[in-house]
Amino acid sequence: MASAPPFQRQADPLISLSPFADPQGVDPALEDFLHRASSLLCGWLGRSTSGSPLPGLSAMPAIEPEGFGLSPDQLLADLQMVMEGAYNPNHPGALAHLDPPPLVAGLAAELICAGLNNNLLSEELSPSLGRLERGLCGWLAGQIGLPAGAGGVAASGGTLSNLMALVVARQRAGLATNGDGVVLCSDDAHLSLLKALSVMGLPQQALIRLPVDLEGAVDPMALEETLRALDHQGRPVIAVVATAGTTVRGAVDPLVPIADLCQRYGHWLHVDGAIGAVFALAQSPPPALRDLGRADSITVNPQKLLGIPKTSMEPSLAGAHGGEEGLQGTRPAEILKLWLGLRHLGQAGIGTLLEGALARRRRLQELLRVDERLELRSGSLHLLAFAAAGLDAPASDAWSRRLRERLLAAGLLLSRPLYQGRHHLKAVLGNPHTRSHHLEHLAAVVAEQQP
Repeated sequence: MASAPPFQRQADPLISLSPFADPQGVDPALEDFLHRASSLLCGWLGRSTSGSPLPGLSAMPAIEPEGFGLSPDQLLADLQMVMEGAYNPNHPGALAHLDPPPLVAGLAAELICAGLNNNLLSEELSPSLGRLERGLCGWLAGQIGLPAGAGGVAASGGTLSNLMALVVARQRAGLATNGDGVVLCSDDAHLSLLKALSVMGLPQQALIRLPVDLEGAVDPMALEETLRALDHQGRPVIAVVATAGTTVRGAVDPLVPIADLCQRYGHWLHVDGAIGAVFALAQSPPPALRDLGRADSITVNPQKLLGIPKTSMEPSLAGAHGGEEGLQGTRPAEILKLWLGLRHLGQAGIGTLLEGALARRRRLQELLRVDERLELRSGSLHLLAFAAAGLDAPASDAWSRRLRERLLAAGLLLSRPLYQGRHHLKAVLGNPHTRSHHLEHLAAVVAEQQP
């Protein structure tokens, strides 16, 4: 992928589209420009099945601004070039990542969010949106099972949400200036926890990882033994982090025994539910996720399954953030996308998306389970990873590379994570455009691959 040289354009400082909207009346040039930009996007989305989830080699427009501003035609031509080189989550074969197609209401909300350009830094800068965020976060906290008065704050993603939670836990434990605190999590916990401790000025050794069982969940007995040893040593604990949906197989740590241990030892329990906590909105959540309310703080990423354009939340107990909420100062109106998207879906639509994702995982698991050459790894959510049985690390690496290329040639994109020392292929079944025949095709391509 390379940047194209600048077009040869005449130097004309007068362009038909003003850089700012007219504050005294509707600007027809602005309306036309936004309409044409929307048409570009709709065309790109509507052509999803004509290509691959991953773009081929494409050119990029010039990076640097030119002497004079570009005309609407030139701006849209440059946008088109960027779009043609973008990853396409709207493709039915986009099964590699936790990035589903965007909700159409989310697209409209993104536009309005940009147009309002409000800042959730203060009430004066975002009067209606600030109230909307507080209200929706409170509702979401209640749906998850947190007690009355709980709230939260929108953030750019799960990494920042996890960092906020651990900062709050550290403050609550009175360890803000103590460099000896530790955080406990499973071996399969997200790497954002390590980044959070680094930002907090703690060494890597402050993250104590505990072994997982055959289902990929943390062992409560190992957690209890570690907590007992830390208590005996007088070593301060910042928090225990349970994962509700690990990144490779979607495993959920046993929340009830972990919450019981945290209550007994007096430690903060944070649940990294970036992948799985959204299932609390289902009419009948998976049993492993029915006790999320036992947590002191929870990370939720509606973007990873409900199609909300890139936002995350960190619901927590009342007063956990104090003063200015969260770590960010300037914040865009991310909540607008979540609010409008949920309103568009309704509870029935939310349930359909969540249940559909689980059904697709079960279906693919059924299709692949008959192949005795495969080792399947999954949990109770919508992720499924697999590898060729009996292969060592180098052979697994080669097998997974070849198979991924064959799948991509068939219009099916899976990721290739390294898990427990070997490369696997992973399918994320949150794409609502993926149908049974896509899964059957996937299984057929896998069946043809020789170890």
